[in-house]
Amino acid sequence: MKTFLNFVAGVVIGALAGGAAALLLAPKNGADLRKDLRGEVDEILAEGRRSARQRRAELEDQLVQLRRQ
Repeated sequence: MKTFLNFVAGVVIGALAGGAAALLLAPKNGADLRKDLRGEVDEILAEGRRSARQRRAELEDQLVQLRRQ
């Protein structure tokens, strides 16, 4: 039982130390990081939508050509 309690105490201490290190070593504050991530996600989504529109147009053109045959 003592070994298990030592393990749990180690996990808790490790988690606290890891969280403190992450907060202290973060390159940006939370608001800036969220803003940057949101911008990156928006760019990725916009690129995906553009690609989907382009691919849909290509497939529609192919469908029209197949129906003509």
